[in-house]
Amino acid sequence: MSPILLIVFLPLIAAAVAGLSNKAFGTVFPKVVTTGALFVSCALSWPIFIQYLHGAEATVVPVLTWMTSGDFHAEWALRVDALTAVMLVVITSVSALVHLYSWGYMSEDPDQPRFFAYLSLFTFAMLMLVTADNLVQMFFGWEGVGLASYLLIGFWFRKPSANAAAIKAFVVNRVGDLGFMLGIFGTFLVFGTVSIPAILAAAPGMAGSTIGFWGMRVDTITLLCLLLFVGAMGKSAQLGLHTWLPDAMEGPTPVSALIHAATMVTAGVFMVCRLSPMFEVSPTAMGVVTFVGAATCLFAATVGLVQTDIKRVIAYSTCSQLGYMFFAAGVGAYGAAMFHLFTHAFFKALLFLGAGSVIHAMHHEQDMRFYGGLRKHIPVTFWTMMAGTLAITGVGIPAVFGNPLAIGFAGFHSKDAIIEAAWAAGVPSAFWVGVFVALLTSFYSWRLVFLTFYGKPRWAGSEHIQHAVHDAHGHGHDAHAHDHAHDNPASQEDAGHAPTADEILHDHGHEGTAGYHPHESPLVMLIPLLLLTLGAIAAGFVFHGAFIDPTAGETYWRGALAFNEHLMHAMHEVPLWVKLSATTAMLLGLVTAWYAYIKRPSFAGEVASQFRVLYTFLLNKWYFDELYNFLFVRPAFAIGRVLWKAGDEKTIDRFGPNGLANLVRLGSVGAVRLQSGYLYTYAFIMLIGLTAALTWVIAG
Repeated sequence: MSPILLIVFLPLIAAAVAGLSNKAFGTVFPKVVTTGALFVSCALSWPIFIQYLHGAEATVVPVLTWMTSGDFHAEWALRVDALTAVMLVVITSVSALVHLYSWGYMSEDPDQPRFFAYLSLFTFAMLMLVTADNLVQMFFGWEGVGLASYLLIGFWFRKPSANAAAIKAFVVNRVGDLGFMLGIFGTFLVFGTVSIPAILAAAPGMAGSTIGFWGMRVDTITLLCLLLFVGAMGKSAQLGLHTWLPDAMEGPTPVSALIHAATMVTAGVFMVCRLSPMFEVSPTAMGVVTFVGAATCLFAATVGLVQTDIKRVIAYSTCSQLGYMFFAAGVGAYGAAMFHLFTHAFFKALLFLGAGSVIHAMHHEQDMRFYGGLRKHIPVTFWTMMAGTLAITGVGIPAVFGNPLAIGFAGFHSKDAIIEAAWAAGVPSAFWVGVFVALLTSFYSWRLVFLTFYGKPRWAGSEHIQHAVHDAHGHGHDAHAHDHAHDNPASQEDAGHAPTADEILHDHGHEGTAGYHPHESPLVMLIPLLLLTLGAIAAGFVFHGAFIDPTAGETYWRGALAFNEHLMHAMHEVPLWVKLSATTAMLLGLVTAWYAYIKRPSFAGEVASQFRVLYTFLLNKWYFDELYNFLFVRPAFAIGRVLWKAGDEKTIDRFGPNGLANLVRLGSVGAVRLQSGYLYTYAFIMLIGLTAALTWVIAG
């Protein structure tokens, strides 16, 4: 049996076994089956990736004939090339570690079999997406991850907020999927096939052709690419269709790591890179991809500056990093886009699982305003999250001043490559956005570290809060609020007032001074963190050649995507100040965060007060949710109420089932009155009937 068949279908089999067995065999059996299957898939994926590093040829493994209708024909086949190989190791590695991590994180949940079945189903759907040989098969995986994300985000279905988040993710993605479906329909109409290799081979020949759309003649490839890109915007949470992503944090933390690092949100980037020869034909489509990616990159980074929920900070970070990937693809640096996708999987999974370890240590508290001083209590989690932060902020030594080789953490190699590619491609707007967002990324990432692991403890039960409780009870809440605001940088900046000790204890479910104490996570949670730390440290340095080196990249990506060798050469020859720009921005963000949260804790609150309008604007996420609620949600509910009250109840029910029921009821009342029980009444009715019949016969 081909290894690719095992890689793809083992998670599906494991999901079926775990889901159907449910709790019949306890909780351990489903966990062993699903986790074991993912580690086998992971072990089989890495050799395939290594083969393609050495220039292996693309292969297609037929599975079955799927659909045939007239001229439409779709085979179910698994395509493996360099692009697929990257996604295989990303998906299976992160998913396997998430499965293992979940043994500890979800240990007290009674529905563990269902959770692990959903995780494996999610992984199978993503593997189907990245191994697709045609667009319909890709759409199958596309919708599969949408379904699985709905199930996982709403896993704790007894929480109204989790249900609302799951529905929001499902609905927003359906908007994007409409564009994706129209793109697939249009592509089949134009090319007469849904086979991806056939479409990419024929795409250059369609340059300059036009097609009718909404009564206009538009460029064929531009229209198809933009429709397909709408689908990518939904799945990868780009500006306009991004609103589902932060709310997805309502799911368990391992779900956040899986969705944000290795599966659903990377699907759009993968699709654009897979169809890159098609996008290359349309400069307009490339420009739109660049603009949307850069805008998303900037938007999400600004919102991440003021979030207080540790998972939401990382969620907006994901949205921003996806923007980097898209504007890299938009300027033609597909290798750099995939490189950042690859490194991002390791350090983002590390950050999410590290955040989960913090939340686990803090008894499910997610607000960073109630952390502080945790590095001494959870040292392993602290150092692994430090590695993730060094990776996402791009810490490294550039190849300048006689240094022949750039050395740094994973994000240093991939993010700097994107920024340099934007300059080399002649898109200075994307370059400057990338540099500025590198500064913002550094600031909010180090802000998270400083608020969580440094400073005085602000959690209930800590010595600092115990003294605060005593002071508050002895001197009144207002006096304590002033003192606590001075010691707590987060309380001023992100709350509008400083929480009193009693408020802190109340928020944590404590009525007295007895609190809880942080504790390190179990080994089963720490092992995935340590393994992902290796990826966050070394993935960029070890694999940068295959992704962005002009010679090696051309060999590696042969036929898998449109590798621009000229752009890669130009990227390595940019001016010195361009090479240093991202590192300079990272250092500036680090120093600013250190000053605001360590050196002078009151500074952040002063800035927030000084720029209250801007701070409120960012805290409310640019008011996208409010805008969409006004434009779409309220009108939809209003239309629904009209259709329900006037259409359904007053029209359909009135003249339909209710009307017929009333007619039958009235008829039965009349019939009952005729049934008197007297013989002369029946004889009289028979006489009338006979007379009427004779009259009709004689008259006829």
